Amino acid sequence: MTQSNKRVVVQEVGLRDGLQSLSQVMATDAKKRWITAAYEAGVRYIEVASFVPPKLLPQMADAAEVVAHALTLPDLVVTALVPNLKGAENALTAGAHRIVAPISVSEKHSLANVRKTPDAMIEEFARIRHLRDSKSAWRNVTLIGGLSTVFGCTLQGYVLESDVVRIALATIEAGADVVALGDTTGHATPAHVGRLLDQLLPVAQGKVTSLHFHDTRGLALANTVVALDHGIREFDASLAGIGGCPNAPGATGNVATEDLVYMLHAMGYETGIDIASLLDIRDTLTDALPQAPLYGYIAREGIFVGSVPTQLSARGVQS
Repeated sequence: MTQSNKRVVVQEVGLRDGLQSLSQVMATDAKKRWITAAYEAGVRYIEVASFVPPKLLPQMADAAEVVAHALTLPDLVVTALVPNLKGAENALTAGAHRIVAPISVSEKHSLANVRKTPDAMIEEFARIRHLRDSKSAWRNVTLIGGLSTVFGCTLQGYVLESDVVRIALATIEAGADVVALGDTTGHATPAHVGRLLDQLLPVAQGKVTSLHFHDTRGLALANTVVALDHGIREFDASLAGIGGCPNAPGATGNVATEDLVYMLHAMGYETGIDIASLLDIRDTLTDALPQAPLYGYIAREGIFVGSVPTQLSARGVQS
């Protein structure tokens, strides 16, 4: 691999995708500590919040304050999720560097999640693009079309690859700078990932650059390897594997950030993230969310000497 091909972006999404599915509400100060600790561990991309009405998602009521804190950290790329034009305006006003709008390929999930059909959501996305372009101060904000239920849906069932390609191309036409593919319900398999990317990448104008896998069926890391082989170099993950989708029954299990980073390092990729420091952040989750189940193989079994570069911290290493 060349130096550029060895670099992989791991975006921490636990503060948004993780927390939104929990009944507990993490205190704002705990969120700030989490962001700062992740930054100190080397994380440079964090999806910190979603801009939705607090009455619908009280876990995100402090979105603007959390974004403001994240913006104080140099070189941290701050992402926020927005379900509609109003949310986009709030995120842009708050100063997020990237905003992602969820566009479900499954009509049933789309109606449950954003109360719009996929095509109606693409129309909303076009309006968000127009808003983003309306002020010079906002034009450098990256607009991401976050395709969800790409590999299956607990409400609809199997999602056709042709539907994914159609929605992806329509999202690009509506003004997406980036299209991210989400395995919202953990249905993806390595063969399915490869088959879809073989169809989509040649026609996607280089804009499909990020994937979001859930480990519901234990295949998130295997799916990541297939995506790496197809040239994808950005992946979402959630510390301790917390999170899911509140509008997709059974959609548990984001891939654990520490497990993903461990695998990438063991394969010779570079993330800039220190695994041992990530493990320390789990204490913040334990203190702030005492009832939330935490997952992750590396937290349980430790780092095996020789399997990852020697410059990693030796804390918690197993021989």
